Amino acid sequence: MTTTVRRTTITLPVALPGPDNPLPPLGDAAGHAVTVAGAPPDMAFQLSYGRLASVLPCRTQDGYDRARRPRRVEAIQLANDRLTATVLPGWGGRLYSLVHRDHGELLYRNPVLQPANFGLTGAWFSGGVEWNSGSTGHTTLTCRPVFAGEAEGPDGTPMLRVWEWERTRDLPYQVDFWLPRGSDFLYVGVRMRNPHGHEVPAYWWSNIAVPETGRTRVLAPAATAWHFGYTERLEQVPFPAWDGLDRSYPARAGHAADYFFELGDRRPWIAALDGSGAGLVQTSTGLLRGRKLFLWGRGRGGRRWQEWLTEPGTGGYLEIQAGLARTQLEHVPLPGGGEFSWLEAYGPLRADPEAVHGPDWVSAVRAAETELAARLPAAEVTAAWHKWRPHADQEPTRILAEGSGWGALETLRTGVRTPGIPFPESALGPAQSPWQTLLTTGAFPEPPRTDVAADPGHSLVSGPWRRLLEQAPETWVTAYHLGVAAWHARDREEAVRAWRRSAELRPNPWATRCLAHATPDPDDRATLHLTALHQAHPALEAPDTAARPPAPESVDADARPPAPEVAVPRRALAVEAAVALLDAGRHAECLAVLDTLPPTGRIVLLRARALLAGGDRDGARALFDAGFDVDDLREGEPALHDTWSRLTTGPLPERYDFRMHPDDL
Repeated sequence: MTTTVRRTTITLPVALPGPDNPLPPLGDAAGHAVTVAGAPPDMAFQLSYGRLASVLPCRTQDGYDRARRPRRVEAIQLANDRLTATVLPGWGGRLYSLVHRDHGELLYRNPVLQPANFGLTGAWFSGGVEWNSGSTGHTTLTCRPVFAGEAEGPDGTPMLRVWEWERTRDLPYQVDFWLPRGSDFLYVGVRMRNPHGHEVPAYWWSNIAVPETGRTRVLAPAATAWHFGYTERLEQVPFPAWDGLDRSYPARAGHAADYFFELGDRRPWIAALDGSGAGLVQTSTGLLRGRKLFLWGRGRGGRRWQEWLTEPGTGGYLEIQAGLARTQLEHVPLPGGGEFSWLEAYGPLRADPEAVHGPDWVSAVRAAETELAARLPAAEVTAAWHKWRPHADQEPTRILAEGSGWGALETLRTGVRTPGIPFPESALGPAQSPWQTLLTTGAFPEPPRTDVAADPGHSLVSGPWRRLLEQAPETWVTAYHLGVAAWHARDREEAVRAWRRSAELRPNPWATRCLAHATPDPDDRATLHLTALHQAHPALEAPDTAARPPAPESVDADARPPAPEVAVPRRALAVEAAVALLDAGRHAECLAVLDTLPPTGRIVLLRARALLAGGDRDGARALFDAGFDVDDLREGEPALHDTWSRLTTGPLPERYDFRMHPDDL
């Protein structure tokens, strides 16, 4: 059988990410602040280097719920006579499934697509292999469409290529999937390019979800690991035996944790093998030096998160990962005009189960490493990288899926081309249109709608776009966007000045809401948030909460994320106002704002907090007793258990227990 690339669809229960939230995310980028002692010099530098100020210019995805329904999801399959790889171009190019003819499914294939609040910009889902670029955390592209196409690979073998323009760093990247005839291993060639004349912090981790059983053991060629347990501490510990527990068996752990393996000069690889000694192995060329184990643990919080991300009773998963640095808390300098490229290989591995599960860690690692060397020698991976590399520049022979227009816009601005990964002008759409007008005419157009709630468009924050805005005729829209760009650059005084100017030129909720974020006084901040809400929605009324018929169970034609909204979202502004009012001690006004919103989980949680702040403990407790789910609960967010602990000394019900660390218990 020759290697084939074909479009297809898969049908499964899906909760869509919802429209992008048009309010620019002005908070600091998600990430972990850590203290570490004894870090090697390169690691110490990279831990403090390149942290994102924010996720701008991206917008957040917070419009999802947990109402899944059967939908057809666009997919592309690459297959030879041994393996079938399924990729989802509408969902970040995720490698959703990897099935071997003899070994079956090698990855954890989630039976549902359920967004949860884990990504840098919100929505994220578990399972398969996720390609993480940008910064610490799950990529902004994880629930967004990317480009896909077929290209000619080595020996005339067809390759599947996915690519996009990563916007937080303005770095284009590509992922080439290549299955040589008769190969038991899927090759994945990755390339990141810096088209700029200056250095850019780079980041990459391939996050591989695999099934977890009570006998699953994770093996890597290391005797120590850097442990991160969701506190602010990163410490080097012996591996696998540490603090009386064998950490290579994830099912034995009590709580969620990361273990970043210290590989030294050993061949980079990692494997997750079951009780029979069989499972998935991942290896790569040397540039991708990092390897990591992530586990949820067997505590109630870890089990609850696993249920939340999939279906109860479907089995758990763990992640084995590979990255550019030792840990996911680091960024690596990519020089101007430079690139990083490497080759990864994914395939089945079966080693002697007695050795794999024996008490001697060195022997267990040796058993897996010896089998890997026999099936796929390191020299063969390096040779495959050299064979692939000239084909990385070849243009796709056909386009299979389209991504965003942001790469095309940057190509127009800079004139720089990226061989092998085209960003055609045909991809330009309404989101890029005003910036294209600015580029060609020097003026930024106002929204076509005349009311102030009309979306003034995405904000671009890089230096070149900011300079073009500064040279454009001044309007309330240009002043607003200049404020967002200045805020991103941590030029707070200039941001406030620009937003005040925008509000002077035309009172509008966009600038008012930004001024609220910039205001340090809690009471003034709450007042400004209320003002923004009423500017956008002058006549707020309680929503119609009458029972609606359930959505039909017919299969939707496409499960691709929808287009952005075109006006200030009432819920987003109202939630921000309610939180600000609660922080300012104005709980009665907070409740009045919440009365205007449908009683979804986040709203119910805020209502419970407001009732509690006003002394109505019974009312708050009644909401918990009635039951609710916070669809957008953030990983590590303490609001549920903190509110419960203020209501009662009784045990936290399982429904609300998402605690990931024993300090939270």
